[in-house]
Amino acid sequence: MATHHIHLRKLDEWRWEIPKSGPMRVPGIIYASEEILPAIRSDESLQQVANVAQLPGIVKNSLAMPDIHSGYGFPIGGVAAFDLEGGVISPGGVGYDINCGCRLLATDLKRGDLKDRIEELVLALYQHVPTGVGSKGPLKLSASDEKKLLAEGAQWAVNKGFGISDHLIHTESHGRIEDADPDVISDRALKRGQQQLGTLGSGNHFLEVGLVEEVYDEETARMLGLERDQVTVLIHSGSRGLGHQVCSDFLVRLQEEAQKKKIALPDRQLVYAELGTATARDYQAAMACAANYAWANRQLLMYWTIEVFEQALGLSPREHGMRLVYDVCHNIAKIEEHAIDGKKRKVCVHRKGATRALPPGHPDLPPVFKKTGQPVLIPGDMGTASYVLVGAPGAMEHTFGSTCHGAGRLLSRAAAKKTAKGRAIVRELEDRGIFVRSAGRATLLEEIPEAYKDVDQVVDVVHNAGISRKVARLRPWGVIKG
Repeated sequence: MATHHIHLRKLDEWRWEIPKSGPMRVPGIIYASEEILPAIRSDESLQQVANVAQLPGIVKNSLAMPDIHSGYGFPIGGVAAFDLEGGVISPGGVGYDINCGCRLLATDLKRGDLKDRIEELVLALYQHVPTGVGSKGPLKLSASDEKKLLAEGAQWAVNKGFGISDHLIHTESHGRIEDADPDVISDRALKRGQQQLGTLGSGNHFLEVGLVEEVYDEETARMLGLERDQVTVLIHSGSRGLGHQVCSDFLVRLQEEAQKKKIALPDRQLVYAELGTATARDYQAAMACAANYAWANRQLLMYWTIEVFEQALGLSPREHGMRLVYDVCHNIAKIEEHAIDGKKRKVCVHRKGATRALPPGHPDLPPVFKKTGQPVLIPGDMGTASYVLVGAPGAMEHTFGSTCHGAGRLLSRAAAKKTAKGRAIVRELEDRGIFVRSAGRATLLEEIPEAYKDVDQVVDVVHNAGISRKVARLRPWGVIKG
């Protein structure tokens, strides 16, 4: 269902408003250019922005980033903040893949170092990093180990020898959300989590060897350890079956509560728990566990990626120089302090398919990022480019410290498969110098470049709107997918 009937008022070149009307408590604000707008109007996402604006305790605006497309309840690319008193937390505002996110590694290698060995490297990565639906990881967790991991996040992996404590400084929230309580996680979710640690998963998840193709801000790039023609690795994965199960479990619980209490909802997918209630606390504790699982998962995926570089290419740590630039989260709800009407207030910020983008000098940033601002990682599709940005002051002013998270889907998976029918996608990409390995042909068809918006246009919107700044553009070279 398209949303042509939703009235949009142009605020400036990069922002559009859905004026507050009817049951909306606040206006909707959409970040978009004229070029992107027709794609945004082609699905239900604008209606979803208006629906979110009806939820109790929402403050300022219901926001949407330029990669917006329709999702479960909230649009993907949606951002909303709720007052701790009278506000709500909604699983639809976090998503099924809790803490789906990106981790960027930089190396001391240049294009010339790998040019004859990229295919060999991609094959080795594909053989050693578990991918695909329901894939199982090489680590079998005991029940007690899993609960420890859910409480500790990436720290658990570092304690087990999979990395160093410096990695935690380069991870959002140091790779751990507090208040995680493994006792609120269902046995089914725990069982799924025990088998899938250290796996990439399927769909839009990937591990990508790339090259820094362009640098927009030399000084910031240098401070982040990035330079032109350098080899990078981008890992995109989340909390796997455990996070999905946590979301499913709480949607069932909240739908039952909504029926009992006769709560009127703009969309039944927008079920919520009032902040401060036992159900809200349970969901927050379970969500924190899933987020911590995702950080531990990406920590392990990084560790094994480094091992493959060493073993397949015969390189020592000194020769490859692989290091973590940053790990950022895309699907989460966090209690944060923001200026609302000139006063500092704690609110619950939902980012669903959106990235935190703290500007330089923000108190929550570790010293290493105080001058640059928080790194923001924007994956495109396997055939175009990904971006490194940093948070900018406009994000704190207008978007609760948030920016976009990717290119944003243009075609549904079914429509993408139809478009790709009969095409040799692997060959097409190879002709463009991109080597791909995938667990299944179906995933490649669903993930064709045409399935996504133009990542350059999406990133230009957030850059020009002043909510994050472009630092570098990365070109994919070798990709593994589930």
